[in-house]
Amino acid sequence: MNKALLAGGVAAVATMTGCSSGGDDTAAASSSAAPNGAPSGMPSGGPGGGGGGGGMGPGASQVKYADVVGVTTDGKVVDDLYTIHSTDVSTDALVKAAQAFLDGLSAKERKSCTFDIDADEWTAWSNVDGYDRKGVRMGDLTEKQRNLGYALLGEALSADGLTQTRGIMKLNAFLGDSNGGNQKTLTEGHYFFTFMGTPSTTKPWGFQYEGHHVAINYFVLGDQVVMTPTFMGSEPTTGTYKGEKITLFRPETTAGLTMIRSLTSAQRAKAVSSQSNGNEDMKAGAGQDNLKLGYEGLKGSELTSAQRKKLLALARVYIGYVNEGHAEVRMAEVEDHLDDTYFFWMGETKDDSAFYYRIHSPVVLIEYDAQAPLFYKGGSSGGGPSQEHIHTIVRTPNGGDYGIDLLKLHLETDH
Repeated sequence: MNKALLAGGVAAVATMTGCSSGGDDTAAASSSAAPNGAPSGMPSGGPGGGGGGGGMGPGASQVKYADVVGVTTDGKVVDDLYTIHSTDVSTDALVKAAQAFLDGLSAKERKSCTFDIDADEWTAWSNVDGYDRKGVRMGDLTEKQRNLGYALLGEALSADGLTQTRGIMKLNAFLGDSNGGNQKTLTEGHYFFTFMGTPSTTKPWGFQYEGHHVAINYFVLGDQVVMTPTFMGSEPTTGTYKGEKITLFRPETTAGLTMIRSLTSAQRAKAVSSQSNGNEDMKAGAGQDNLKLGYEGLKGSELTSAQRKKLLALARVYIGYVNEGHAEVRMAEVEDHLDDTYFFWMGETKDDSAFYYRIHSPVVLIEYDAQAPLFYKGGSSGGGPSQEHIHTIVRTPNGGDYGIDLLKLHLETDH
């Protein structure tokens, strides 16, 4: 694609469209106030917060949309990774579901959750529960409106992706209940929809669904879909909520262990860090849209055929959050770059170990990070990382996140 256009990040988008990049400068870096209704003594940002790469709170700040270059290894975007093309996976039902949700809102609600296609709201997501979010809050909507929202998620996500998202929301409420309740941010309802652009089968648009431990960024252009960055996490990862037993992140955990255990001693020497994992090892969380992250670990070209299948199976767990047709499109893209994909691990490899791993290639970055529980099972006593508090992130490096590269190509060729 146009290298001169890439060199300027996405600043060219605002110029080419003749509009500003959203005008929403207040949805910024962090929320310093304690969560609404949180008990005294709860840290700023609430459970699952923290700065650095794991959540946009104290210590991390928003990258404005016009300044996004994307995750790279050295600050230089790899050219010609993404193209506008037909996937033959219809988005008609998705567009209808999005329009139905918007049509079900009042004029005031709709205005509060709609933004320009290049709005800063794209990059204003956070994992932190007490973060000051824009958009319409699910807990403030009627049951009929919420059901339309879940119908949209059902079209956008796979069955597993929807189950995971709903499970995270329910365990967020479980966490709130286990800490005495009456905490607005630790409920099923404290999750927000925003829309960038207008749902269309031909023009670029997208939506964002986010709250504590969930951030889904979903860009659509024709029948192409980009669902990154996608953050999913939970504390705890197991619990019974309203009679439903919920267990999250078992596929992510077991597939990771299957992969690391398939390696020979020589391969492990390359894949496993000499440094033990800490409490927060995630690099590519909120506020890290221009992260520079070099490749580490074992390269895909050094794997056997059986090991390559295991690595692809691990990636598929995460890619499989999106609806099945677009998951297959995305997996083909990941497989095309398998030789240049790196697998990196920190920590032990027992069934109950708390560990960190990363899959990283020119077109995908996946992180799994087991952290110390903060407010569940005695986490406040200072215990170490546990499988009861897990964060994950999926990104599309080199300008792919938020569909930015596709939007630039669309504006360059069709606008």
